[in-house]
Amino acid sequence: MQKTTLDIQTIRKDFPILSRTVNGQPLVYLDNAATSQTPKQVLDVIVDYYSGYNANIHRGVHTLSQEATDKYEQARATIQHHFNAKFAHEIIFTAGTTHGINLVANGFSSLLKKGDEIIVSALEHHSNIVPWQMLCERTGAVLKVIPMNLNGELELDAYYELLSNKTKLVFCNHVSNALGTVNPIKEIINAAHNVGAAVLIDGAQAAPHIKADVQALGVDFYVVSAHKMCGPTGAGMLYGKEEWLNKLPPYQGGGEMIAEVTFDKTTYADLPHKFEAGTPNICGGIAFGAALDYMNAIGFSAIADYEHELLVYATTQLLTVDGLKIYGTALEKTSVISFNAGSIHPYDIGSILDKLGIAVRTGHHCAQPIMDFYAIPGTVRASFSFYNTKEEVDTLVAGVKRAVAMLQ
Repeated sequence: MQKTTLDIQTIRKDFPILSRTVNGQPLVYLDNAATSQTPKQVLDVIVDYYSGYNANIHRGVHTLSQEATDKYEQARATIQHHFNAKFAHEIIFTAGTTHGINLVANGFSSLLKKGDEIIVSALEHHSNIVPWQMLCERTGAVLKVIPMNLNGELELDAYYELLSNKTKLVFCNHVSNALGTVNPIKEIINAAHNVGAAVLIDGAQAAPHIKADVQALGVDFYVVSAHKMCGPTGAGMLYGKEEWLNKLPPYQGGGEMIAEVTFDKTTYADLPHKFEAGTPNICGGIAFGAALDYMNAIGFSAIADYEHELLVYATTQLLTVDGLKIYGTALEKTSVISFNAGSIHPYDIGSILDKLGIAVRTGHHCAQPIMDFYAIPGTVRASFSFYNTKEEVDTLVAGVKRAVAMLQ
């Protein structure tokens, strides 16, 4: 395996939080699948906004408003370029992935009828299950599920069997947040389009690791959150093909999303403003663009190579722990490892690791159907980013061994 060309120690200096201690121990942050850390280059952009040109956008003729508007729309163009959307107005700023999914689900309420079918995968986060269940309740549509196997991979043959001319929508994550599985979304998209169905891909877990090209994928909707990729919380984007965004009704009513308002009738603004009612998270959108600039300067190819190196090393080392079992052993994975040790509850292991300064996630990871499939209450999840080190992996492994020795 080719060794990384990244200067990890220099990169780590960009992240102030990585120098702090927790419970008297150096912080080892391995909960990146929940929220990644934020570099000073992005923090500086946030401070600059609030200290230099904090103003509402699109509505003011004064200088601060114009500066804020320019920065916000530059960030939209940055996101468009990163994901290779055809038009900037196909990028809708949202509060995050969940917001984007709900926006689309709400829009399809007026497009579906009783007996229509929609398909989700067994690997989904609750955010890509619950809105579709609610949509089915509103419309009478039927929800079907692509099954998974013990390796944590989707069974594509079963998916092809589910597809029919009744299928109107297909939803799937690009990467499983609980297991790290990279799903074959190009095949999933193509098969759905062959029966005339639209496709939404939840890219929240993929975006930090994989640079998705929405035009090459042919996807109809793609959603991400900024806080998964070195940006702030409360910011994200929905990509939608222009033709679909024009078909969907507005999600919320208010200022900015209108063309003309009278008490008799309101007409709606053109894209993207049709879906951006009210004052947005202006700073969050600008900082999202800055986070993408930061990660692209490092290079997604280099990031992917190094994170794979960490994944292989951590997998090998964790399997030296007596009784440890890894859930999710797909051939294509991002740098996520979900595991349990014997019959020890994952919460107990996580609590001891926290005392050692090691931050991991425990529980069902908002993916309870996956845990039910494996008949377990949850897992310990260690998720790695490009600023993590093999020394931190060693610290994790030593901590797990210590926890197991204490709890057996």
